[in-house]
Amino acid sequence: MRKYNFHRMNTNILQTLVTAMQRRLAALPQRLRPFTTEFDELPKNLMLTGARGCGKSTFLLHHSQGRRLLYFSADNPKIIGEPLYDLVSSVFMLGYEGVIIDEIHYASNWSIHLKALYDDYPGKIIWISDSSSLVLRDGKADLSRRYVAIQMPLMSFREFLYLETGQIYPKYKLGDTILPTQPDAELLNHFLNYRSYGTRPFYQEKDFEARYMAIIDKILNNDIPFFLPSISENNLRVMRENPLRGRRAIIGTLANSSIPRVQVTSLCSDWGIGAEKLYQLLFVMESVDLLKIVKYPNDTKARSTGAKMLFADPCAYKVLNADQGTEREAYTVHCFSRAGYEINAMKDEKKGDYMITKDHVSQTLEVGGKNKNPKEADYVLRDNTDYPVGNAIPFWLMGMMW
Repeated sequence: MRKYNFHRMNTNILQTLVTAMQRRLAALPQRLRPFTTEFDELPKNLMLTGARGCGKSTFLLHHSQGRRLLYFSADNPKIIGEPLYDLVSSVFMLGYEGVIIDEIHYASNWSIHLKALYDDYPGKIIWISDSSSLVLRDGKADLSRRYVAIQMPLMSFREFLYLETGQIYPKYKLGDTILPTQPDAELLNHFLNYRSYGTRPFYQEKDFEARYMAIIDKILNNDIPFFLPSISENNLRVMRENPLRGRRAIIGTLANSSIPRVQVTSLCSDWGIGAEKLYQLLFVMESVDLLKIVKYPNDTKARSTGAKMLFADPCAYKVLNADQGTEREAYTVHCFSRAGYEINAMKDEKKGDYMITKDHVSQTLEVGGKNKNPKEADYVLRDNTDYPVGNAIPFWLMGMMW
């Protein structure tokens, strides 16, 4: 490893990074999503993952206040090509308590460097973040014993209400008889807005649809090629620019399908890739929180498209003007998975649409509109309703679980 030019770091790169961090700190919103403020103290060595735009940088910058930490993103052109160990060592030598490194996967051999930094600087703070859970799996060094992993979910309706009103409500637990709040007309209107654009805090900056589509483009153009380098540019071009489906052909199949199931043969034909590449692609798309593949219980096959395939963010259905019946299912899967449940599709749909499991207790769910029949399910989840009645739960209440 080459010797790092400490003086050049001090005079050129450092000031650029410091100035950029100061701009970010000055731009922090006054009202932060509750997930950010629920942590009183962060571990010294942290690996934060979550979907693009969910607020990871804001989370880390908020907790950096009052400490002498330096924030930078590993995809900053000023530092691309610089060995991570040398760069961070120079920061520590300047007296900083620690570093915050965003988009960590862009740093070459990042996991090996982080292991060495952890071992060589035991008193320093090292917080890293990335938009893909693959960083935990693909790191060449074992970081699980050194870095605490935190997964940042998309925003709940409960968090959205706080950003809109300043009121923090208690979390709802399935089976609670006391509601966290009353479903008046104002709350139900907020819920309609939440389902359109409320899952990511950047909605406050307006242009949610444009920003969401920019995230889709970055996933297609940057994340997928990075985590799946074996996929050819020709494959990506077919997925992005299929003339029959428009520029975003890869998501057209999901957006235009009224039944959230996929056929491997037809997808391979549509997207111009082989079956093995398709399975790899879907795995990466799920790891970056673009898709959610819902399997049947006990389906442990690595090569599986599951029983149902949904957008991980239910707002995608509004942005893309997609099938709203499927949006109901995506919203349900979104709520229960973010609230810590394992969720599976039911093979016998006479008994319900989904099975949820938490703390070794399984229950069944039926999903539909305000007049949906519960069939044999433990709970029926009804859209366009206000109060729970018997085992019927209104949609807005599910959004209060985290």
